[in-house]
Amino acid sequence: MNIPPLAAIRAFESAARHLSFTRAADELGMTQAGVSYQIKLLEERLGAALFLRKPRALELTALGARLAGPTSQAFDLLRAAYADPLGRATTLSVTTPVTLSGNWLAERMGRFQMEHPDLTLRLDASDRLIDFNREDFDIAIRHGDGNWPGLATHRLFDYEVTPMLSPTLLPDGPLTRPEQLHDLPWIDTQDPNWALWMQQAGVAGCICHERHTPDLGTQIHEARAAIAGQGVAMLTPRFFRYELATGSLVQPFPLTATNGLAYWLAYPESRRSRPAIRAFRQFILAEAEKS
Repeated sequence: MNIPPLAAIRAFESAARHLSFTRAADELGMTQAGVSYQIKLLEERLGAALFLRKPRALELTALGARLAGPTSQAFDLLRAAYADPLGRATTLSVTTPVTLSGNWLAERMGRFQMEHPDLTLRLDASDRLIDFNREDFDIAIRHGDGNWPGLATHRLFDYEVTPMLSPTLLPDGPLTRPEQLHDLPWIDTQDPNWALWMQQAGVAGCICHERHTPDLGTQIHEARAAIAGQGVAMLTPRFFRYELATGSLVQPFPLTATNGLAYWLAYPESRRSRPAIRAFRQFILAEAEKS
């Protein structure tokens, strides 16, 4: 089969990304009826529906879902090719978890910007997972197993956690046994890392879930609560080296627990050769190795 008309493919790509004919029409400068017509032409060409048209929602069919990824990747390549054909200044949008952004990446971004003055960096700190096909980001740093179809991934460092607390909670001196943590207040007892660390520390009968404490959502907030003496927090030492060095937090035991997951640099395979992505990839992998 020959390639269908580009206008129809373009309308499909935008509608699939937004799951909305209205938003696709706004993006493409068309009417909603025009987008619907182009989709209809494409469906007739393929001999099958691409969308399920529900009263209040648009949903991809199995065929639509199969075609949406490669179509978006192809348009990503075109956008990248035409975004800066003469090699002039461009923008790189990076999304990272909140704690990693504030306590690891931010202090390195000034150096990256100095090395690449023609590159405008936009940094988004959020713990939610983003969809590259529907959101305007070039690169993500995320926690997981690195197995994300359609994405190129590079391992930065392992996910590690250990208990940390304010020295004000230790008036009688350092802890000597992990079991002594049970006598102290904890922050976010529903965090599964408590059970993980206790198990790897050889503590039997962990009472991790028998207490009720606020869920602060991210390590950077849990660390602030721990510094204020509100309890013991399960944190990643890499992100709190300053607090450990200055003594506002202490790590009572050298053990850091791991769950086999890691932090990864990720971006769509189709963008691998973009100069801005190559530059950021080279810089951040070197920083991860140094740290």
